[in-house]
Formats: sequence, structure tokens, C-alpha cells
Amino acid sequence: MALPVSGSNGGRRAPDAGARVTARGWGWRHAGRRLPAVAQLDLEVAPGERVLLLGASGAGKSTLLAGLAGVLGGDDEGDEAGDLLVDGRAPAEQRGRVGLVLQDPDSQVVLARVGDDVAFGCENLGVPRDEIWRRVGYSLEAVGLDLPLSHSTSELSGGQKQRLALAGALAMRPGLLLLDEPTANLDPQGVVEVRDAVARVVADSGATLVVVEHRVSVWLPVVDRVVVLDAGGGVLADGRPDDVLRSERDRLVDAGGWVPGAAPPAPVRSRTTGGLLLTASGLEVGHKGPKGRAVAAGIDLAVTEGRALAVTGTNGSGKSTLALTVAGLLAPVAGALEATPPFADGAGPSPIRWRPRQLLTRVGTVFQDPEHQFLTGTVRRELAVGPEALGTSPTEVASRVDHLLDRLRLDHLAGANPFTLSGGEKRRLSVATVLASRPSLLVLDEPTFGQDARTWRELVTLLADLLDEGRAVVAVTHDAEFVSALADDVLDLSAHARRADTAAVRR
Repeated sequence: MALPVSGSNGGRRAPDAGARVTARGWGWRHAGRRLPAVAQLDLEVAPGERVLLLGASGAGKSTLLAGLAGVLGGDDEGDEAGDLLVDGRAPAEQRGRVGLVLQDPDSQVVLARVGDDVAFGCENLGVPRDEIWRRVGYSLEAVGLDLPLSHSTSELSGGQKQRLALAGALAMRPGLLLLDEPTANLDPQGVVEVRDAVARVVADSGATLVVVEHRVSVWLPVVDRVVVLDAGGGVLADGRPDDVLRSERDRLVDAGGWVPGAAPPAPVRSRTTGGLLLTASGLEVGHKGPKGRAVAAGIDLAVTEGRALAVTGTNGSGKSTLALTVAGLLAPVAGALEATPPFADGAGPSPIRWRPRQLLTRVGTVFQDPEHQFLTGTVRRELAVGPEALGTSPTEVASRVDHLLDRLRLDHLAGANPFTLSGGEKRRLSVATVLASRPSLLVLDEPTFGQDARTWRELVTLLADLLDEGRAVVAVTHDAEFVSALADDVLDLSAHARRADTAAVRR
């Protein structure tokens, strides 16, 4: 994520600001994979073009961006075919021209303070000191990250880290800006702010923009071209946004595209309520310790069999912290969180005191970053870890694993390394690993991140089936369609941030 020319141009367009992208029969196959992630790609992007890159989950969008940024690795990481060029040269020779913002915000934080982290790339490029700090201030303001330069990066939420990564890329003023699901962890207001910030920066600088996003409507006001990758190789559609969405609508829907006006239908649910599992009263959540403090307070909630609770709110309001607390992985700062019988039988009323095996059979947690919970070298082995730890028979383990591989469209990746999957595939695998142990309560942090419309529907339908079986779901989400399709109760944490008022809204 290192980028363009050093020196100050006051944000004005440089003569060579926009980079040209060329792909001729290009492809990449990850080491250990039978099939390529991208194959037979022919593509030309002119300097200054703004391209929305679409395609089904696993079609190779992130792989293409990594290739253009020169970070795919050497021969031991995979096999390359054809040519992929930036301004006529190999991307590895053009890293000073290319800026990449990845799907995983944690992987992009380098330094301990916000200002230093944004300045890091500019310093590597030799930008004069005074100019660096002008750029830092401009970039942080552009992405809406209103925090002191000395603020600790370790205290940022996932959405705030995503803004930080984008600010760092914008500060370096790349000739080619590559964004991989840049708004996936942002609240609705943040989505608009970040999109508009990107639009302003590329308009001022003349940079070429390639953005990967499943939600087509978000970026339509900004881009002038849509390119759809075919999961089988090559390009499925390419042209002006309106033309592509009109002429290729049916093919895009069939490929899993989030086409405006063609949202996937919500599953039909029985909505039968069972027993109470957990209650919270006056709950304060945060991290304890000498510098610990509550990030959200005054939380009252109930988790019930057969019901889904959606936790929403602005970035930094404490949603992920609440999820970890409900899951028994983080101690409450104050207030009460109690498990009720028979859910608590044999373990006690306080989830934070439960032993790992007691948690495994009761609560399954999906973290915001899927990679934080991967333990093995293959997708199949990853799904078997939980059931095997519970002493499940080999025959039953195999049956559960095969069912989940098929249900979540991961069967063709059974032998793949989990860390080589696309962002959407990693998310489905992380959910599947939890489902394999069949807990009574699922705590999910952004469960639909990176999903195309088809895999989104399959994932939501699977969760609906589990709710109908009597399981409970607590889901942190910015996905309005997910809330509409699945949530029985909604808790907006925005008003709870460091305060003590508000309550769950029953629907």
C-alpha cells in the first residue's frame, strides 16, 4: 500500500496522475488450488477512468486488485499466466503509483497513533514534512475520521480502521486507487461520506479508480464504467453503468449481482419463540484495565430461542464489544449479564466464567475478521475442529461438514487453505465453522460481509432455518436488508455510546 510521486501539488491534477491498466490473457492460480482464481482476463482501463468491478463471490475480484498492487507474491505463492501491467510495466515495479485498500482493516494498521499511521506511506515516499501533515489533515477530514492525531489505533472500531486505511491511501495520492469493499464495515452515513471523499480525491487528482463492491447502487453516482468478472474466466459484461445494468440485468442477477430493484427475497419464517437464554440489565461494555472504560452503557436486552436480535449503530458505538461480551469472551464493565436455565445449567449464570468446552456447546461466535478464527490448513479440516473437540463421531463429523460445504457453496474449496479464499468465502467459512458445533446461540459480527446476492440469500436462509429450529441469533450488522429479512428485535447502540439510555425495539 505504498504510492505515488513525492512533493506537493496542493491536491491539483498532475500531468501523469491517472495510471493505465492492461491485462492480456492474465490469470492467477493460488498454490495448492486446482482451479485458477482469475483466468483469461483481457482488460484495458484508461488513465482517469472510474471503474466498478463486479462479479460473484469468488470470481477473482480481490485477486485482480492484489495483482495490480503487486502483492500476490512470487512463484511459491501461485502460478501466473499472461500479462498484467500498470503504465506498461509489471505492478511490482509500480508500487509507488498504486494504492490498495484491503477488505481486512486490521491488516492495514501499521503504527500506534492515527496521525502517524496516515503519514507512514508519505514518509516512505519522501514527501516533505510540512506537506505530509497537510495531507494527513486533509485525508482524515475527507473520510470523516474526526479523531486527534494522537488517538490510539488499537482503540478504533473495524469501521474506523477502514476509514484510517483509506485516509492513508488518499494521502499518498496514487495514480491508481484500488478499493476492495471499502464501505462494507461502515454505518450508512459513513458509506456516503467515504464514497464522496473518494469521488472528490479522484476528481481533484485525476487518478484512475477501480473499486470492488457487491452493493452496486452505492457507487453508481461515482463511476463511469462497470466491469463484471465471469467466475469461469474472462469478462461477463463491460460498459457504461446504465447500459450494463439494463442489457445484462438477467445475467447479473443469475451471477449473484446486487442489481438495483432485484434484491433477493427474504426467507419465510415460522417465528416461534422459545425459552429465554440471556438477559442484560444496565449493562456497560468495554475493556477493563488501568486505561479501560465503557464504550457503551445502559444496555437492556433479552436473547430468546427462535428470535434474532440485530445490533446496529454508528461506527465506534460499541457493537463488536457488546457482541464479545454477550458471547462470554469479554467481561462486562458494569451492570448485569446473566444466562438463564436450562441454557446455563451446569455452567453457571455468568458466561465470562464458562470454560471453553461449556462455551462451545452453548455459544458460537463469528468475529468481524474471519481470519482470527482459522486454525487449520484446509477448509474441510476447519469445519471439523469444533465437532471433533466435542467428541462427535467421525461419521457424524463428516456428515455435518459435507452438508455445510454444500449449503454454503464451499464444496469446491474443501481442500483449499482458508487464508487463500476470497473475503466472501472466508466469511461463509467462518459462519460454517460455528454452525458445525450446533450451539444454542450464534453471535455474529457482520455475517453478510462480502456476499453476493445469491450467497447472501443462502446464508440468511440457513440462519432462518436455525431460528425455526429454536436457536437464537445476535448479529452485529450494517446490512439493512439483513435486518429486514431476519431481525425480530433491533438494538441501536448509537444512543448508548458512553451514555445510559435507550432500549431494544421489539418488532
